[in-house]
Amino acid sequence: MKARIIALLLTGIALAVSCKGGNDLDALYIGLPFDMPRVELPSIPNRAVILTDFGGVGDGVALNTAAFADAIASLEKQGGGKLIVPAGIWRTGPIELKSHIELNVDKDAVVVFDPDQDLYPIIDTNFEGLDVRRCLSPINATGAHDIAITGGGIIDGSGEFWREVKRRKVSDDQWKEILKRGGIVSEDGKNWFPDEGYAKARATAGSLNYPDPSLDELEIKTFLRPVLVSFRECDRVLLQDCTFQNSPCWNIHPLWCKDVVVKDVTVRNPHYSANGDGIDIDACENVILVGSSFDVGDDAICIKSGKDADGRRHARKCRNLIIADCTVYHGHGGFVVGSEMSGGVENICVTDCRFIGTDVGLRFKSTRGRGGLVKDIWCDHIYMKDIVTYGIVFNLYYAGVAATEMSKDGDADIQPVDETTPEFRDFHFSDILCAGADQAVFVNGLPELPVRNLAFEDCQFAADKGVECHYCENTIFDNVIVNGEKL
Repeated sequence: MKARIIALLLTGIALAVSCKGGNDLDALYIGLPFDMPRVELPSIPNRAVILTDFGGVGDGVALNTAAFADAIASLEKQGGGKLIVPAGIWRTGPIELKSHIELNVDKDAVVVFDPDQDLYPIIDTNFEGLDVRRCLSPINATGAHDIAITGGGIIDGSGEFWREVKRRKVSDDQWKEILKRGGIVSEDGKNWFPDEGYAKARATAGSLNYPDPSLDELEIKTFLRPVLVSFRECDRVLLQDCTFQNSPCWNIHPLWCKDVVVKDVTVRNPHYSANGDGIDIDACENVILVGSSFDVGDDAICIKSGKDADGRRHARKCRNLIIADCTVYHGHGGFVVGSEMSGGVENICVTDCRFIGTDVGLRFKSTRGRGGLVKDIWCDHIYMKDIVTYGIVFNLYYAGVAATEMSKDGDADIQPVDETTPEFRDFHFSDILCAGADQAVFVNGLPELPVRNLAFEDCQFAADKGVECHYCENTIFDNVIVNGEKL
C-alpha cells in the first residue's frame, strides 16, 4: 500500500485536474491490492432542457412535481440529455430519473422535497437488507442506466417532518423548537414522534424499523419514511459536486448497482437524525467514492449486502470499491461494514481519509443469524481525531444500538457454524493515526468462528485504553504504537 500512496501523491495534481469533468479516475487504480474493473461513467447525450421551459417556478412556493416529470419525459423521448435546474428554490414531489438523463442542479439552486405524504406512495422495496414496504424515495430510479446528478446545488429531503427525535440527543432550545411542530411525545418524555401513527408503529417495532405487519400502512406512513436517493439495479451512475442533506432516513442508497462514481459530494444531516446515514453502498459492484464530506446522524460511509434470509436469498455481494480522500465529521462510524452483510463483502480499499469526532473510526459489525463472508478489506493512511469510543472495532454481537451504547459482554457459548454464521477475515490496516479515542482497538469475535487474519502495520494510537481482542486468530502487529509504547 505504501507504493500505492506514493504513486497517488505523484499523480495527485493530474488527478485533480483530469477528474474535474468526472471522466478520468485512473490514478485511483495505481497499486490497488486487488483486481478491479475500470468503472464506466454514464453516457449522457449532448442535449439539454431547462426546468422553466416545462412550467417550473423556483420561488420556493410553487410545486414543481409535474414540471420535473414532464421535462424528464421529454428528454427520455429524445434519447436522453441534461435537465438543468437553474438558480432558485424548487419545491417538488418525487423525481424519477430515466436512462441517459443527468439532473444538473445549479450551484445556486435548492431542490426541496415537499413533506406532503400523499406525494410518496408506499412501494415494495428493500431497506436495511430486507424486502419491505416503504415510501417512494424523493429521488429514485429502478433498472435505469447512465444516470447522473451534478451541478453543485443543494438537495434537501425535509427530513424533520419524517424522523423521530430522542430527547437526550438535542439541547433544550432544540427540543422546544421540535415541540412547536406538534407531533407526539412519548409517555416517558424521552422521544418525539411526528404523529400518532409513527408512535404506534414504534411501539410495535421496538428499536428496529419493522412494525407489526397487521397495522394499517396508511396510518403509520410516516414511520415508513424513505431514503432520500434510491437507485436500485442501475448501471453507470454518477453523483458529483452536489449537497445531499436533511434526509427522512438514509441519504444516498445505491442498491444492486454497478459502475457507480460518487465524487466531491457533501452529505449532511443533523447529528440527532434517526437512521440519518450518509451513504449506504448496498450489494453494489465497481464503486468509487472520492473527495466527499459527511456530517450525519448515523453511520457515514456504510457498506452492506443484505440481511439474514432475504440477504442470503438475493446472494449479491458488495465488492470492488475504492474509497479515497473523504472526510467524516459526526457519525456513528466513519467507515463501516455491516451489520447487514449476508450477501458478502470483499475487495475494498479505503485510503487517505479523515474521521473527526466520529463515534467510531473504522467499524465492522454483524451478529449471529446474518451469515455472509467479509474479506479483503484494506485501510491505509487513515487519520482520526477525537473518536468517542473505538478507533477500530469488530463487534460480532451487534444488537442494533449505537457504538457508544454497545456492551462489550458477548455470550461465550459456542454455536454450530452454518450459513447463518458471519465470517470476517483478511483485513489490512496500515498507516493509521488516531489522536484520541476511548479505546484504540477492540475485537469481539464469535467463539465458533473467530475474526481471522488481521494485520496492523505502522499504526499509532493515543487512547484511554489500548488493544483488546476476544476470539480472533492470527493477528499481526508490526510497528504499532499505543500511547507511546510499541506493542
